Amino acid sequence: MPRKKYTAEFKTKMVLSIFQGNKEFNVICSENNLNPNMVRKWKQDFLQNAHRAFGADSERKAVQRKEDDLKKKNDQMLKTIGQLTLERDFLQDCFHRAGEAVPQIPEYDPKG
Repeated sequence: MPRKKYTAEFKTKMVLSIFQGNKEFNVICSENNLNPNMVRKWKQDFLQNAHRAFGADSERKAVQRKEDDLKKKNDQMLKTIGQLTLERDFLQDCFHRAGEAVPQIPEYDPKG
């Protein structure tokens, strides 16, 4: 018999019903045909990860800020590249109109 998969929402509902205390733990398990050991594991996992419910927004906001900063930097670099390309093309055109050879820029060597 294949294992049944339970959604996160269902597991949360079961764990919260245990915390509410309206019904005994074993009653909740039997009413929902659940193995008590499995539900204990869900409860343990729930408690170990409860802090994430409150940290998720701040983490998400931090990630969004980083993405926004990267997008701004990317936009600025694209704008700079566009400006430099325009200037290069203008200068090349000036040299061509004057009948001069366009000077070659030596390759950049970061090692010096």
